Amino acid sequence: MPNIKSAKKRVLVSQTKAMQNKAAKSALKTDIKKFEAAVAEGNRSEADVAYKVAVKAVDKAVVKGLLHKNNAAHKKRSMTIKLSKLA
Repeated sequence: MPNIKSAKKRVLVSQTKAMQNKAAKSALKTDIKKFEAAVAEGNRSEADVAYKVAVKAVDKAVVKGLLHKNNAAHKKRSMTIKLSKLA
C-alpha cells in the first residue's frame, strides 16, 4: 500500500475506473449475447432490435476506450452478416 497521499488516491481512483470498465464490458457482452440468441431463435424482428442495441453498445465501447476501432468494426461486420443471413 502506498504511503503518499496522492498515490493512495490514485489507487482508489484506478480501482473505481476498473470496476466501471468491467461493468461496461459486461453490459457490452450481454447486448451481443442477446443479439446472438435472437439470431439463433430465427426471430427477425427481435434480432433487428437487438442488432441496433448491440451496434450502439459497440460504438460506445470504442468511444470509452474499451474496444479498438478495428475490433469494433469486426464485431459489427460479423453481426451484420448474421442478420442478413437470417432474412
